[in-house]
Amino acid sequence: MSQARGSVVGIGELKPQRLTSGVTTLEMIAEVSRLAVFDAGLEPEAIDGLLVGPQVGETPQHVPATIAEYLGLAPTMANVVDLGGASGAGMVWRAAAAIEAGMCETVLCVLANNREETAPRSPNRNPIREFDVPFGASGANISYALLMQAHMAEYGSTPKDFAMIAAAARANAQLNPDAIFFGKPGDVETVLASPIIASPLHLLEIVMPVAGGEAVIVTSAGHARSLRRPHVHLLGAGEKVTHRAVSQAPSLTSGPLKSAIARAFAQSGTRINDMDLLSLYDCYTIMVATTIEDAGLCASGQFGEWLRDHDLSHRGDKPLNTHGGQLGFGQPDLAGGMTHVVEAVRQLRGDAGERQIGKARLALVTGNGATMSEATALVLGVA
Repeated sequence: MSQARGSVVGIGELKPQRLTSGVTTLEMIAEVSRLAVFDAGLEPEAIDGLLVGPQVGETPQHVPATIAEYLGLAPTMANVVDLGGASGAGMVWRAAAAIEAGMCETVLCVLANNREETAPRSPNRNPIREFDVPFGASGANISYALLMQAHMAEYGSTPKDFAMIAAAARANAQLNPDAIFFGKPGDVETVLASPIIASPLHLLEIVMPVAGGEAVIVTSAGHARSLRRPHVHLLGAGEKVTHRAVSQAPSLTSGPLKSAIARAFAQSGTRINDMDLLSLYDCYTIMVATTIEDAGLCASGQFGEWLRDHDLSHRGDKPLNTHGGQLGFGQPDLAGGMTHVVEAVRQLRGDAGERQIGKARLALVTGNGATMSEATALVLGVA
C-alpha cells in the first residue's frame, strides 16, 4: 500500500428530496457542513480550507467568500471546483494537495443545491443583499470608497497621498508599450483633477476595464530544470478569506492580505525588505495603500509618508508594479490579477526590457478579490 496523501475524517449528507420549499442553497450548505464537522468530532474553527462548487443561487460570483462568510469561516485556502459530476472526487485530491503544500490543515469540501420551480434568492439570507445593497453599496466603486473614507477618518490620510499611487502607476506604464496608458502620463495633479466617481475616489484611482488575457505554465522544479529554460520558483504562498460583504469585514483599514503575506514570508523564509519587486494588486489606490501597510513596509496610517520617502520606478529603491499595475496597464477582467504574476516572472527572468530591475531575485505578488475580502500572496524567486 502506498503512502496516504490525505484522509477523510468526517461526512455529512442530506436526505434527497424531489423538491424543496423555502430553503436556500446556503442554508443547505450550512446544514450538511455542520453534519460533516460534527461527524469528524471537530469545532468549526478547525476548518482552514474550503472547496465549493460553482453554483450557489444566492450569488453569481465570489462563491467561496460568500460561503465562508455564511458559515463563519476564515480559510487560508479557498477555491471553486467546477468539474460537473467529477467535482466531488476532484475536491478530495485537491484538498490533499493543498494540505501537502502547507496551505491548510483541514478542508471542508461541500456541494449542495435546492430544487424549486423558482429557487429562493432571499435577501435576508445573504449579508450583502441585506446590509449592503439596500444602502447603496451595490458595486465595487462604492465599497472601496467606503474603505478609503475609513482610512482617511482613522489616520488622517489625504487625497494627495492616494493620488501618488495612481501617478506612480501611470509613470511606470510609460515604459510598457502594451499598457493602456502608455504615452499618456499623469501626475498627482492630473489624478486629483479627474472627476469624483464615489467620494473620495477619483476616476484615475480606479482601474480601467479592458479586454486582454494572461497565462502562466507551472511545472515541478525538477522538470523546470530539465527544460533548460529561464524559470522562476514559487518559494512561499499564503491565502486568507475573511468575508464577502464589506459590511461584514473585520476591519475597514486592514485586510486579509496581512495574514496571507505573513504566511508567504514564513513559508519562503524571507522578509518584506528582501523583496526586489513589489507586484501588488491595485484595483483602487486604497488597495495599494492598505497592502503597503499590511505587508509591513510601514506602520498603519503611514503609507503616504512612506511613498514620499521611496522611488517606485524600476530604478528606485522600492520598485512597485513596474508594468504600470492595473491602474496604468488596465484590468482585463479576472486576468488583471495575473498581470502582476507575469510581470514578476519577467523581472526575475531578466526579460523586462527597458524597465528591467537590476539583479531582481525575489518578488512579492499579491491578489485581491471582492472588497478586500479574498487574499493571496506569493513569494517568487530565482536561484
